[in-house]
Amino acid sequence: MNQQATSTPAKHQGVALSSSFYAAMRILPREQREAMFQVYSFCRYVDDIADSDGPRPQRLADLQQWRDDIEALYRGAPPPRLRDYTASLQRFGLKQQDFLDIIDGMEMDVPADIRAPDEATLDLYCDRVASAVGRLSVRIFGLPEDDGVALAHHLGRALQLTNILRDIDEDAGIGRLYLPREGLLAVGITSTEPQAVIADPALSRVCVPLVARAQTHFKRADEVMNRNPRRLVRAPRIMSKYYHAILQLLIARGFDLPRAPVKLGKASRIAILLQYAII
Repeated sequence: MNQQATSTPAKHQGVALSSSFYAAMRILPREQREAMFQVYSFCRYVDDIADSDGPRPQRLADLQQWRDDIEALYRGAPPPRLRDYTASLQRFGLKQQDFLDIIDGMEMDVPADIRAPDEATLDLYCDRVASAVGRLSVRIFGLPEDDGVALAHHLGRALQLTNILRDIDEDAGIGRLYLPREGLLAVGITSTEPQAVIADPALSRVCVPLVARAQTHFKRADEVMNRNPRRLVRAPRIMSKYYHAILQLLIARGFDLPRAPVKLGKASRIAILLQYAII
Protein backbone atom coordinates (compact mmCIF):
# COMPACT_ATOMS: atom_id res chain seq x y z
CA MET A 1 0.00 0.00 0.00
CA ASN A 2 1.07 3.55 -0.11
CA GLN A 3 2.19 3.96 3.47
CA GLN A 4 0.31 4.45 6.59
CA ALA A 5 2.59 3.46 9.24
CA THR A 6 4.67 6.28 8.18
CA SER A 7 3.69 9.92 8.14
CA THR A 8 1.13 9.32 5.42
CA PRO A 9 -1.48 6.62 6.10
CA ALA A 10 -1.68 3.86 3.59
CA LYS A 11 -3.60 0.75 2.99
CA HIS A 12 -1.81 -1.87 5.03
CA GLN A 13 -3.08 -1.49 8.52
CA GLY A 14 0.25 -1.74 10.29
CA VAL A 15 1.25 1.28 8.35
CA ALA A 16 -2.12 2.87 8.53
CA LEU A 17 -1.69 3.94 12.09
CA SER A 18 0.89 6.73 12.04
CA SER A 19 0.22 9.63 14.44
CA SER A 20 -3.13 8.23 15.55
CA PHE A 21 -1.43 4.99 16.54
CA TYR A 22 1.21 6.78 18.58
CA ALA A 23 -1.35 8.92 20.36
CA ALA A 24 -3.49 5.93 21.25
CA MET A 25 -0.62 3.71 22.38
CA ARG A 26 1.19 6.28 24.51
CA ILE A 27 -1.61 6.13 27.09
CA LEU A 28 -1.06 2.40 27.75
CA PRO A 29 0.86 0.96 30.71
CA ARG A 30 4.50 0.23 29.91
CA GLU A 31 4.30 -3.51 29.21
CA GLN A 32 1.26 -3.09 26.97
CA ARG A 33 2.83 -0.13 25.21
CA GLU A 34 6.04 -2.04 24.52
CA ALA A 35 4.12 -5.02 23.15
CA MET A 36 2.03 -2.80 20.90
CA PHE A 37 5.10 -1.11 19.50
CA GLN A 38 6.56 -4.54 18.78
CA VAL A 39 3.43 -5.41 16.81
CA TYR A 40 3.63 -2.06 15.08
CA SER A 41 7.31 -2.53 14.19
CA PHE A 42 6.61 -5.97 12.76
CA CYS A 43 3.83 -4.52 10.60
CA ARG A 44 6.12 -1.76 9.42
CA TYR A 45 8.83 -4.19 8.40
CA VAL A 46 6.59 -6.45 6.35
CA ASP A 47 4.65 -3.53 4.89
CA ASP A 48 7.84 -1.86 3.75
CA ILE A 49 8.78 -5.05 1.92
CA ALA A 50 5.41 -5.27 0.20
CA ASP A 51 5.50 -1.62 -0.82
CA SER A 52 9.11 -1.46 -1.93
CA ASP A 53 10.20 -1.02 -5.52
CA GLY A 54 12.33 -4.16 -5.39
CA PRO A 55 11.83 -7.11 -7.73
CA ARG A 56 8.68 -9.04 -6.88
CA PRO A 57 10.53 -12.38 -6.44
CA GLN A 58 12.86 -10.74 -3.91
CA ARG A 59 9.94 -9.24 -2.01
CA LEU A 60 8.26 -12.65 -1.87
CA ALA A 61 11.47 -14.17 -0.57
CA ASP A 62 11.83 -11.46 2.07
CA LEU A 63 8.27 -12.03 3.28
CA GLN A 64 8.93 -15.78 3.42
CA GLN A 65 11.95 -15.07 5.61
CA TRP A 66 9.63 -13.25 8.01
CA ARG A 67 7.35 -16.29 8.10
CA ASP A 68 10.36 -18.45 8.90
CA ASP A 69 11.42 -16.03 11.63
CA ILE A 70 7.96 -15.98 13.22
CA GLU A 71 7.88 -19.77 13.21
CA ALA A 72 11.33 -19.84 14.83
CA LEU A 73 10.12 -17.36 17.46
CA TYR A 74 7.27 -19.66 18.43
CA ARG A 75 9.60 -22.67 18.49
CA GLY A 76 11.61 -20.89 21.16
CA ALA A 77 14.54 -20.02 18.89
CA PRO A 78 13.87 -16.39 17.96
CA PRO A 79 16.19 -14.68 15.47
CA PRO A 80 17.92 -11.54 16.77
CA ARG A 81 15.32 -9.15 15.30
CA LEU A 82 12.51 -10.88 17.23
CA ARG A 83 14.30 -11.79 20.44
CA ASP A 84 12.58 -9.03 22.42
CA TYR A 85 9.16 -10.36 21.40
CA THR A 86 9.39 -13.49 23.53
CA ALA A 87 8.21 -11.85 26.76
CA SER A 88 5.23 -10.24 25.05
CA LEU A 89 4.13 -13.53 23.47
CA GLN A 90 4.17 -15.20 26.86
CA ARG A 91 2.64 -12.32 28.78
CA PHE A 92 -0.27 -11.64 26.43
CA GLY A 93 -0.81 -14.96 24.67
CA LEU A 94 -0.23 -13.58 21.17
CA LYS A 95 -1.06 -16.12 18.48
CA GLN A 96 1.36 -17.15 15.76
CA GLN A 97 -1.38 -17.36 13.15
CA ASP A 98 -2.20 -13.67 13.50
CA PHE A 99 1.39 -12.72 12.65
CA LEU A 100 1.33 -15.09 9.68
CA ASP A 101 -2.02 -13.68 8.53
CA ILE A 102 -0.53 -10.19 8.46
CA ILE A 103 2.34 -11.41 6.27
CA ASP A 104 -0.16 -13.15 3.98
CA GLY A 105 -2.11 -9.91 3.69
CA MET A 106 0.92 -7.86 2.79
CA GLU A 107 1.86 -10.48 0.23
CA MET A 108 -1.47 -10.12 -1.58
CA ASP A 109 -0.10 -6.98 -3.27
CA VAL A 110 3.23 -8.52 -4.27
CA PRO A 111 2.73 -11.05 -7.11
CA ALA A 112 0.64 -8.36 -8.84
CA ASP A 113 -0.95 -5.13 -7.68
CA ILE A 114 -4.49 -5.63 -6.43
CA ARG A 115 -7.02 -4.26 -8.90
CA ALA A 116 -10.77 -4.48 -8.32
CA PRO A 117 -10.78 -7.61 -6.14
CA ASP A 118 -14.02 -9.52 -5.74
CA GLU A 119 -15.88 -8.99 -2.47
CA ALA A 120 -14.57 -12.17 -0.88
CA THR A 121 -10.96 -11.25 -1.69
CA LEU A 122 -11.45 -7.71 -0.41
CA ASP A 123 -12.83 -8.98 2.89
CA LEU A 124 -9.97 -11.47 3.22
CA TYR A 125 -7.51 -8.66 2.57
CA CYS A 126 -9.14 -6.50 5.25
CA ASP A 127 -9.04 -9.40 7.69
CA ARG A 128 -5.36 -10.06 7.12
CA VAL A 129 -3.94 -6.55 7.04
CA ALA A 130 -6.27 -4.99 9.63
CA SER A 131 -8.32 -7.39 11.73
CA ALA A 132 -5.33 -9.69 12.32
CA VAL A 133 -3.48 -6.69 13.75
CA GLY A 134 -6.54 -6.10 15.88
CA ARG A 135 -6.54 -9.69 17.14
CA LEU A 136 -3.00 -9.22 18.42
CA SER A 137 -3.88 -5.83 19.87
CA VAL A 138 -6.99 -6.85 21.84
CA ARG A 139 -5.01 -9.56 23.62
CA ILE A 140 -2.52 -6.91 24.69
CA PHE A 141 -5.35 -4.62 25.80
CA GLY A 142 -6.79 -7.45 27.90
CA LEU A 143 -10.25 -7.83 26.40
CA PRO A 144 -12.19 -11.06 26.93
CA GLU A 145 -11.66 -13.57 24.11
CA ASP A 146 -15.04 -13.36 22.37
CA ASP A 147 -15.41 -9.60 22.61
CA GLY A 148 -11.77 -9.14 21.61
CA VAL A 149 -12.20 -11.17 18.43
CA ALA A 150 -15.44 -9.33 17.62
CA LEU A 151 -13.83 -5.93 18.17
CA ALA A 152 -10.85 -6.85 15.99
CA HIS A 153 -13.22 -8.06 13.26
CA HIS A 154 -15.36 -4.94 13.14
CA LEU A 155 -12.89 -2.19 13.98
CA GLY A 156 -10.23 -3.63 11.67
CA ARG A 157 -12.62 -3.63 8.74
CA ALA A 158 -13.95 -0.18 9.60
CA LEU A 159 -10.45 1.30 9.63
CA GLN A 160 -9.38 -0.51 6.48
CA LEU A 161 -12.44 0.48 4.47
CA THR A 162 -11.92 4.07 5.60
CA ASN A 163 -8.32 3.86 4.40
CA ILE A 164 -9.45 2.51 1.03
CA LEU A 165 -12.03 5.25 0.59
CA ARG A 166 -9.60 7.98 1.63
CA ASP A 167 -6.70 6.77 -0.51
CA ILE A 168 -8.48 6.00 -3.79
CA ASP A 169 -6.47 8.53 -5.78
CA GLU A 170 -3.17 7.84 -4.05
CA ASP A 171 -3.51 4.10 -4.60
CA ALA A 172 -4.40 4.59 -8.25
CA GLY A 173 -1.18 6.55 -8.61
CA ILE A 174 0.80 3.41 -7.79
CA GLY A 175 -1.39 1.12 -9.89
CA ARG A 176 -3.68 -0.26 -7.21
CA LEU A 177 -7.46 -0.32 -6.94
CA TYR A 178 -9.16 -1.80 -3.89
CA LEU A 179 -12.78 -1.05 -4.82
CA PRO A 180 -14.73 -4.31 -5.24
CA ARG A 181 -15.36 -5.59 -8.74
CA GLU A 182 -19.03 -6.26 -8.01
CA GLY A 183 -19.51 -2.63 -7.00
CA LEU A 184 -17.88 -1.37 -10.18
CA LEU A 185 -19.95 -3.61 -12.43
CA ALA A 186 -23.16 -2.66 -10.60
CA VAL A 187 -22.78 0.94 -11.77
CA GLY A 188 -21.55 0.08 -15.25
CA ILE A 189 -17.80 0.43 -14.75
CA THR A 190 -16.16 -2.44 -16.62
CA SER A 191 -12.55 -1.23 -16.52
CA THR A 192 -10.18 -2.28 -13.76
CA GLU A 193 -7.55 0.24 -14.82
CA PRO A 194 -7.13 2.44 -11.71
CA GLN A 195 -6.79 5.78 -13.50
CA ALA A 196 -9.85 5.09 -15.65
CA VAL A 197 -11.93 4.06 -12.66
CA ILE A 198 -11.11 7.07 -10.50
CA ALA A 199 -12.05 9.40 -13.36
CA ASP A 200 -15.42 7.70 -14.00
CA PRO A 201 -18.46 9.86 -13.08
CA ALA A 202 -20.08 6.81 -11.47
CA LEU A 203 -17.29 6.36 -8.92
CA SER A 204 -19.26 7.93 -6.08
CA ARG A 205 -21.98 5.30 -6.52
CA VAL A 206 -19.36 2.61 -5.93
CA CYS A 207 -18.15 4.33 -2.76
CA VAL A 208 -21.54 4.86 -1.10
CA PRO A 209 -22.08 1.16 -0.20
CA LEU A 210 -18.53 0.96 1.18
CA VAL A 211 -19.21 4.00 3.35
CA ALA A 212 -22.35 2.32 4.68
CA ARG A 213 -20.41 -0.89 5.35
CA ALA A 214 -17.71 1.00 7.24
CA GLN A 215 -20.37 2.80 9.28
CA THR A 216 -21.92 -0.52 10.24
CA HIS A 217 -18.56 -1.89 11.35
CA PHE A 218 -17.89 1.25 13.43
CA LYS A 219 -21.30 0.80 15.08
CA ARG A 220 -20.66 -2.88 15.86
CA ALA A 221 -17.22 -2.02 17.25
CA ASP A 222 -18.79 0.63 19.48
CA GLU A 223 -21.27 -1.93 20.80
CA VAL A 224 -18.40 -4.19 21.85
CA MET A 225 -16.44 -1.37 23.45
CA ASN A 226 -19.50 -0.04 25.28
CA ARG A 227 -19.94 -3.30 27.17
CA ASN A 228 -16.33 -3.50 28.32
CA PRO A 229 -14.53 -1.49 31.01
CA ARG A 230 -13.38 1.88 29.77
CA ARG A 231 -9.76 1.21 30.77
CA LEU A 232 -9.59 -1.81 28.43
CA VAL A 233 -10.86 0.03 25.37
CA ARG A 234 -9.25 3.45 25.65
CA ALA A 235 -6.71 2.82 22.88
CA PRO A 236 -9.09 1.19 20.35
CA ARG A 237 -11.70 3.86 21.16
CA ILE A 238 -9.26 6.61 20.23
CA MET A 239 -8.38 4.83 16.98
CA SER A 240 -12.08 4.37 16.22
CA LYS A 241 -12.92 8.01 16.85
CA TYR A 242 -10.00 9.24 14.74
CA TYR A 243 -10.97 7.14 11.77
CA HIS A 244 -14.70 7.65 12.11
CA ALA A 245 -14.04 11.38 12.00
CA ILE A 246 -12.05 10.88 8.78
CA LEU A 247 -14.96 8.92 7.32
CA GLN A 248 -17.32 11.77 8.18
CA LEU A 249 -15.00 14.19 6.39
CA LEU A 250 -15.06 11.93 3.33
CA ILE A 251 -18.84 11.84 3.39
CA ALA A 252 -18.98 15.63 3.62
CA ARG A 253 -16.50 16.04 0.76
CA GLY A 254 -18.06 13.41 -1.47
CA PHE A 255 -16.31 11.28 -4.06
CA ASP A 256 -16.91 13.27 -7.26
CA LEU A 257 -14.05 15.08 -8.91
CA PRO A 258 -12.21 17.13 -7.83
CA ARG A 259 -11.39 15.24 -4.62
CA ALA A 260 -9.33 17.27 -2.18
CA PRO A 261 -7.23 15.22 0.27
CA VAL A 262 -8.92 14.61 3.61
CA LYS A 263 -7.02 14.83 6.89
CA LEU A 264 -8.13 15.14 10.48
CA GLY A 265 -6.84 18.39 11.95
CA LYS A 266 -4.58 18.60 14.98
CA ALA A 267 -7.24 20.27 17.14
CA SER A 268 -9.71 17.46 16.41
CA ARG A 269 -7.11 14.81 17.21
CA ILE A 270 -6.26 16.46 20.51
CA ALA A 271 -9.94 16.76 21.42
CA ILE A 272 -10.47 13.04 20.85
CA LEU A 273 -7.38 12.18 22.85
CA LEU A 274 -8.43 14.36 25.78
CA GLN A 275 -11.95 12.92 25.77
CA TYR A 276 -11.01 9.25 25.76
CA ALA A 277 -7.48 8.96 27.15
CA ILE A 278 -8.48 9.66 30.72
CA ILE A 279 -10.29 6.88 32.58
